[in-house]
Amino acid sequence: MIAFNVSTLRIATALALVTTGLAAHATNGINLIGFGAESTLMGGADVAVARDTSALNTNPAGLTQIKAPLLDMFGSVLRTTDLVHKDPRNEEHASNRYTLLGGGGYARPLENMPCTAGIGLFAQGGAGGVFDNLRTPFGNRDDLSSLFGIAKIIPGIGCEVTDKLSLGASLNIVYASIEQDFFANTSVNAVPFAGYKLEGASAVRTGFKLGMQYRVTPALTLAASYTEKTELPMTGGTLTADFTDAGLGKVKYADASIKGFALPREVAVGMAFKPTDDWLLSFKLNWLNWGDAINDVTLRATKPNNASAQSIYGSSMAADWKDQWVVATGVAYNWDNRTTLYAGHNYGKNPIPRQNSSPLLAGTLEHHLTFGAARKIDPHWLMTGGVEWMLPVSVKYNSQLFGESEIRNEAIVLHFMLSRRW
Repeated sequence: MIAFNVSTLRIATALALVTTGLAAHATNGINLIGFGAESTLMGGADVAVARDTSALNTNPAGLTQIKAPLLDMFGSVLRTTDLVHKDPRNEEHASNRYTLLGGGGYARPLENMPCTAGIGLFAQGGAGGVFDNLRTPFGNRDDLSSLFGIAKIIPGIGCEVTDKLSLGASLNIVYASIEQDFFANTSVNAVPFAGYKLEGASAVRTGFKLGMQYRVTPALTLAASYTEKTELPMTGGTLTADFTDAGLGKVKYADASIKGFALPREVAVGMAFKPTDDWLLSFKLNWLNWGDAINDVTLRATKPNNASAQSIYGSSMAADWKDQWVVATGVAYNWDNRTTLYAGHNYGKNPIPRQNSSPLLAGTLEHHLTFGAARKIDPHWLMTGGVEWMLPVSVKYNSQLFGESEIRNEAIVLHFMLSRRW
């Protein structure tokens, strides 16, 4: 039995979210559109396909398609091409232009059972931007950033109940972390305003996913999955607030938390159809219950190291996210007996109300186009790679702090996966 603790999960998160600037880009809410190369390159239309170890995080019933031990190692490189915050004083591109994501999975059939079990590590998603040296509303320059990332360790199993029906279940061990710099070197006692820097707040929670695949005919598969909501109260952090203008200097709070984030309840249905032996068409409709997952986000810090400072530093922000429908379509074509080509499209309307937008969320991308290919190196090794284009998005809103504002976002992602079968 594997024992997981916070230290283990932090190491795992470091492997899954190897970042230079932000944890990941907001896509389907704060979720990525897909997991592993094939899932992503088919636009996230994976619930009825799910035939590699990414099935642990998409539809664990698909594990039954793995008939021999399989190891997948995958990674992505994201490059922002237009991540800009604009207000009456600023029009600045985020300094964190690159993000590296990684993960992997291993699965193998169980002896004398119609089941396949596996375990995987996945970067689930996140949001955030780093804007250096902005002109603040108080007449100075300061930094603004928020780095929010989520990763999962997922053990799971899929079993063939009949020749046509497969069922699966997986346990989601979720680690989330957040760091923020909100004009940490700005102090205006007359307003009053005391900027802050939050570090080290994190959460470890568990959830589950259930999945089903039903092979109506050899050419048609129907599928569904259900994911339970996972609360992510990030606690155990420290916060340093700037009370210099009040004569207190920098005050460190030993116990800081951000609460109000959660991974949503999800229901996905899909179908995969093979009109010929060489073509595979896939479709997924996914409902994400963001309306129940992210409402009011609360920052709270206590235990200051200066008795003259306020005992509680905090704020509350209305989020009021809306439920989201995501439509994904994908296609795979066997070019020859060693090469498969992929393409896909993913669309999910931004769940964040315009009036609650923020540069800290980096702008939720809505349309994604994907293209790629897989090549068998030999009977044991398979290499998959491709590109994801996150189409431009622009959100204009009125901020109490910044005034009339705009956040723009666009990015390109390169995806890679190396697979080994025994």
